[in-house]
Amino acid sequence: MMRALVFVVAVGLPLRLAAQESPSARLDGKLDVETQTAVLRTIDSARTRGLPTEPIFDKALEGATKRAAGPRIQAAVAALMQRLEVARDALAPNPGPRDIAAGADALAYGATREALAAMRAIRPNESVAVPLGVLTQLVASGVPVARATRVVADLLRRGARDEQLIALNNDVRTFVAAGASPQAALDVRMRGLNAVLPPGGGIATGDAAAPGQMTAGSGKKP
Repeated sequence: MMRALVFVVAVGLPLRLAAQESPSARLDGKLDVETQTAVLRTIDSARTRGLPTEPIFDKALEGATKRAAGPRIQAAVAALMQRLEVARDALAPNPGPRDIAAGADALAYGATREALAAMRAIRPNESVAVPLGVLTQLVASGVPVARATRVVADLLRRGARDEQLIALNNDVRTFVAAGASPQAALDVRMRGLNAVLPPGGGIATGDAAAPGQMTAGSGKKP
């Protein structure tokens, strides 16, 4: 299920600063003792590995808000830390916290490590948080993950700006909400971008990836 405002949280704003109270205090009364201990252990491990910890806090608090069982929350934060680590490595050499968090979200929706690395190669010296956030939201809107990955990568190669990618995402979501199919909504929006960007690979309405293009998974969020 699409999480409300996930794109705004992931890429539209910087990761918020941690609250002034201790990590333990932030979770007190929200989790059972065993789960809180396990979550804090995961957070400490993430910090030691140079990973952003705020997404892990958010995941634990999301589980608490949904009254998820303790073992499920523990499994969710452990899986998130693994995705953060994969994203950090794929986006090397110096990804920022927002890039890593956005990469972990993209992985959760079916993008591959290779897709993240390819986007870093296209933008070696700039943040890829917005492109990865757009990829995630296109998949959440119903666009197949393989096509969403190809389209975003193609737009990056053609010099699309972050604001153009955000507009693409917003328009697709608006068209889908109005009853259009996700694929048709993307086709309509891509025609507008094709008119203003340099020529690319001609994949705006295509379904098949050319040999050697990056692939992605099922797009089903765990």
